[in-house]
Amino acid sequence: MPDPVRLPYSQLDQLPDRDPEETAEWRESLDAVTAAAGPHRAAYLMRRAVEHTADPALAPLETDYVNTIPTSAEPEFPGDEAMEARITAWNRWNAAAMVTRGSKLGLGGHIATFASAAWLYETGFQHFFRGKEGSGSGDQLYIQGHASPGIYARAFLDGRLSEEQLDRFRQEAGGDGLPSYPHPRRLPWLWEFPTVSMGLGPLSAIYQARFNRYLEHRGIKDTADSHVWAFLGDGEMDEPESTAALALAGREGLDNLTFVINCNLQRLDGPVRPNFKIVQELEAQFRAAGWNVIKSLWGRAWDEVFALDTDGALVRRLRETPDAQFQTYATRDAGYIREHFFGATPGLRALGDSLDDAKLLELFQTSRAGHEPRKVYAAYQAAVAHKGAPTVILAQTVKGYTLGAGFESRNANHQMKKLTGQEFRAMRDLLELPIPDSALEGDTVPYWRPAEDSPEMVYLRERRAALGGPAPARKVTPKPLPMPSEKAFDALKKGSGSQEIATTMAFVRLVKDLMRDKETGRRWVPVVPDEARTFGMESLFPSAGLYSPVGQTYDPVDRDQLLYYKEAKNGQILNEGITEAGSLADFTAAATSYATHGEPMIPFYIFYSMFGWQRTADQFWALADQLGRGFVIGATAGRTTMTGEGLQHADGHSHLIASTNPAALSYDPAFAYEVAVIVKEGLRRMYGPDAEDVFYYLTVYNETKVQPAMPAGLDEEAILRGLYRFQEAAAPAADAPRLQLLASGTAIHWALDAQRLLAEDWGVAADVWSAPSWTELRREALACDAARLDGEDRVPYVTRALEGAPGPVVAVSDWMRAVPDQIAPWVEQDWTSIGTDGFGLSDTRDAARRHFGVDPQSVTVQALAALARRGDVKPETVKEAKARYGL
Repeated sequence: MPDPVRLPYSQLDQLPDRDPEETAEWRESLDAVTAAAGPHRAAYLMRRAVEHTADPALAPLETDYVNTIPTSAEPEFPGDEAMEARITAWNRWNAAAMVTRGSKLGLGGHIATFASAAWLYETGFQHFFRGKEGSGSGDQLYIQGHASPGIYARAFLDGRLSEEQLDRFRQEAGGDGLPSYPHPRRLPWLWEFPTVSMGLGPLSAIYQARFNRYLEHRGIKDTADSHVWAFLGDGEMDEPESTAALALAGREGLDNLTFVINCNLQRLDGPVRPNFKIVQELEAQFRAAGWNVIKSLWGRAWDEVFALDTDGALVRRLRETPDAQFQTYATRDAGYIREHFFGATPGLRALGDSLDDAKLLELFQTSRAGHEPRKVYAAYQAAVAHKGAPTVILAQTVKGYTLGAGFESRNANHQMKKLTGQEFRAMRDLLELPIPDSALEGDTVPYWRPAEDSPEMVYLRERRAALGGPAPARKVTPKPLPMPSEKAFDALKKGSGSQEIATTMAFVRLVKDLMRDKETGRRWVPVVPDEARTFGMESLFPSAGLYSPVGQTYDPVDRDQLLYYKEAKNGQILNEGITEAGSLADFTAAATSYATHGEPMIPFYIFYSMFGWQRTADQFWALADQLGRGFVIGATAGRTTMTGEGLQHADGHSHLIASTNPAALSYDPAFAYEVAVIVKEGLRRMYGPDAEDVFYYLTVYNETKVQPAMPAGLDEEAILRGLYRFQEAAAPAADAPRLQLLASGTAIHWALDAQRLLAEDWGVAADVWSAPSWTELRREALACDAARLDGEDRVPYVTRALEGAPGPVVAVSDWMRAVPDQIAPWVEQDWTSIGTDGFGLSDTRDAARRHFGVDPQSVTVQALAALARRGDVKPETVKEAKARYGL
């Protein structure tokens, strides 16, 4: 993507030009071609020239291994550099002290990451990161997880944390400790975004920036002053999610987004690219995706050395030196550097001989752009000024910087959790901190901070006040949404008459009606990973529109049809293409908008079969950590509903995965009226006056059935609790064997057919129960168990609901048996479950259900077997039934 803003400097300005006249001739030739034949002809000739050579140094996606912004082009630094250096030094000290003090309890923590990145954060806190005071949303900061001690240290310095709280780092059981990493659910006034599950931070940051634009384009929130900053590690970029959405950010020109990648060349166990160069690799990758790339690699000590490089030998040597070797240079003496780096060519050797040992050590051990506030400031200023594309800053640092020779650039420094007393004294001297020796004589290193009226504290407060208050910070101002009218819900409660519709379509119809609500309709955010037509959602296309930041620049092929494909800048639907990870990142941004922007949105993310929970369970966990609210819809649910789709599509386990997420309220509704009741309750719980930090997961099916009206007198609370008797046995004989059939989702129809077969063929009376939520039944039962330990007399709802129900209980669903088995401990009757354990397969629904043993005939046989074990029917009855039904 071309840069729409021509920069007033060139990266090459910092390197000598050995033949300025030749350079001028080339530039004049290019200008002449452009003037005579146009820029396209000039570009063609340049590409031809590049193709003519096989030299990788001419690859158009990479530049020299030098700073993008020359020292001469750096803007004037607006702050007091000495003052900021002292503040940063305090943060370094307190971060190291906090982790070291905690290490006595074996709690661990990470020191080296923040030590390398301290100036990357501090320059932002002093000059760029907007807070949330006032009407704006501030900036969104995605903090690198392992750098959290440094953020806690700054919060201590600005008065938001006490020494006692620092001493409870990684000690949360008492309720007032500090979480190890950025966890909003654990520390909701400070952290906004969970980032330590590597790869999710960069992915989420891109979709957050995109959602900011979505809110602005739809007229819901002015986010023009909000900037998204994502602080990442170079090793983290190996995660597929880290780079999964780079093209989206480039394609949509998200210039409200900046990635800051801390290139200390080390991952957890060693070099990121031992035999290659991670900075060059990332530069090419981001440029290819349309990003503005700023390399901030070298400190000012390198300027005069680059000026001596008249033939480019030094730049070539830096580019060809693999990262692992450069890491070695950072730990060796001047003689080693002189021999192994500068000894590569005679010209380089002469250059090395012109530098004394102290200069060599400064160049290779400390002089990195990421440790110099002026260079960091220049990179940040260029990033926020750039228009038309997102920016990535590749900032080179030394991992463990200022922690001493035992830490800096060592492969094991990620696992090193403490400093010795001697190392703290050396760190104090290096940082010039006014801590007396007497304070370091004990076994516990002290925290230290300037007096409240000191120049440092005054400066810190003034800078944050000018930028809108503290950061990072999470702020929630309650803004309840009014409940929509009952009309939309009543339509589903009335049933479908003689028409057969699937519960997927029932949900889509409900949401379509809710999106028309005058008060809350515009707050719905449909998120679809390219399956909208599969789910019958194309009717929303022309009315709600699909969001595009450029609108619709083409004439759609189906424009003459009623349900044509309509894109719009203010479109409401986020149709993300084939990316569940991107869709869930979008959902997360919308689900947390109530906190990030003070604007509650109602997202629903509808996905195909197992490709939600199975593929992105880690993101669902992060969603829960971020306290997201909204509806997650598992469409085409179940293991036997999709004919012909086979092993990697047939979902029989997502409810089991979802049950592990404490924030997910999971439901498997059987009927449209259950969908209506659950969605209505979800809106109340998540968006009402007492909003809760939960999200709803509903599974809906693509199997068309007549949807019954909601039974008269049915208590909606029973649906929400997860179990109610749907249909009693019809006038059984007094001596008829009895049992209870429990079913969820589409399995309710197998249970009803089995109820008929049991009565007609075997004289058995079966009551059929709908179980909209096995998981919620279990959670309530566990809560009752815990309450009984405290002396309360609480009986689980599932036990009370089934109390006195005659005969055994047989539970069936289109899920593996472990899903209904969740409630077995609290069912007093004899328990049997049947389900779809194993891999899915391709066949008709009837054949698949016969294969798994969940079709009506199989349910009937299982019910007879349960009765036979009790002596209620003869054992021979089971064999007879199997023979009759061909099982």
